Amino acid sequence: MGSIEEEIERLEEEIRKTPHNKATEGHIGKLRAKIASLRIEREKRAKGGGGGLGYAVRKSGHATVALVGYPSVGKSTLLTRLTGAESEAAAYEFTTTTIIPGMLSWHGANIQILDMPGLVTGAAQGRGRGREVISVARSSDLLLFIIDGQHLEPRGLLKELENAAIRVDRAPPSISLTKAERGGVQVESTVKLTKVTPKLVTDIAREFGIHNALIILRQDVSIDDVIDSLAGNRVYIPSLWIVNKADLLDTAARKKVLEKMPKVRVHFISAATGEGIEELKDAIGHALAFIRIFMKPQGKPVDREEPLILRRGATIRELLQNLPMGLSSSFSSALVWGRSAKFPGQRVSRDHRLEDQDIVTILVLRGRGAATRSPASGPAA
Repeated sequence: MGSIEEEIERLEEEIRKTPHNKATEGHIGKLRAKIASLRIEREKRAKGGGGGLGYAVRKSGHATVALVGYPSVGKSTLLTRLTGAESEAAAYEFTTTTIIPGMLSWHGANIQILDMPGLVTGAAQGRGRGREVISVARSSDLLLFIIDGQHLEPRGLLKELENAAIRVDRAPPSISLTKAERGGVQVESTVKLTKVTPKLVTDIAREFGIHNALIILRQDVSIDDVIDSLAGNRVYIPSLWIVNKADLLDTAARKKVLEKMPKVRVHFISAATGEGIEELKDAIGHALAFIRIFMKPQGKPVDREEPLILRRGATIRELLQNLPMGLSSSFSSALVWGRSAKFPGQRVSRDHRLEDQDIVTILVLRGRGAATRSPASGPAA
């Protein structure tokens, strides 16, 4: 493990000493790819050796939100404000030593909120049980960054997560990789490339041990995009930024906060007084992009009392995962009314993407249940 850390430090130092210009960007790109490959190897060795104690967190509800911040920024108090769950923590650093879950109810959706120990510098390398904390953050649906308005240091948090292969508020690059048995690395693009060249992409691929493959670039990607895509271990998670202890900030202080964080929308709250908490609950719910799906059993009215809560982009496949198992195994097709349907009562497959307030009837294979079509004129109210 030590030799990997030393090699990473050596490469990072070489990058710092290398002048950054057009002539050196290819060399720097290969160095960064090598660092990414070494970090993947480091994580594999850590897991092989047990990977630390870890945290046993069972996901529940319709989505999971992780509270991320430095020690002593008020995460535990905020958890109590949002969910009523008590996190055993005093007003001094390093008091939260495990993951404390709570449940926030928002317009029919149950949102699991996780209070985690504070991140410290070097968390991505395991300092302060950071590796275990980050593993929980990686599996969450939304990151809630909490910072102290009087001690703004947001870049440090982002750096720790970046080093742990978490990409915040970014979409995966549009790059496809098809490995082959022979033929070398072939790079094709469907757009004009201004930030990388096919040769640089090939060199980066080789740093990851990819020597025969077809790589197709469908957007004007950067070196970081190529490294992230070929590394294969990145996760992409949306976030909200919370400035706590807002009751201690006057108008001028709040203005300074906004000037230091121009690229994100900042929510000012006070976990101690409750200021901004209700607005924050709405912001969390909207950021998770829930959709409501109303079920219509065969020959019965639409159930509008208890909609199924799914996430935006969900398909019939995800809907079936929230229904009794027998329906999935005997699924034939589904009928859909609503914004996602081309016409009322459209028959669709498992891959059909649903929209908010769609109405769905599940049809099953004959012999395992009724499979007759509902009236095409529309669902009963």
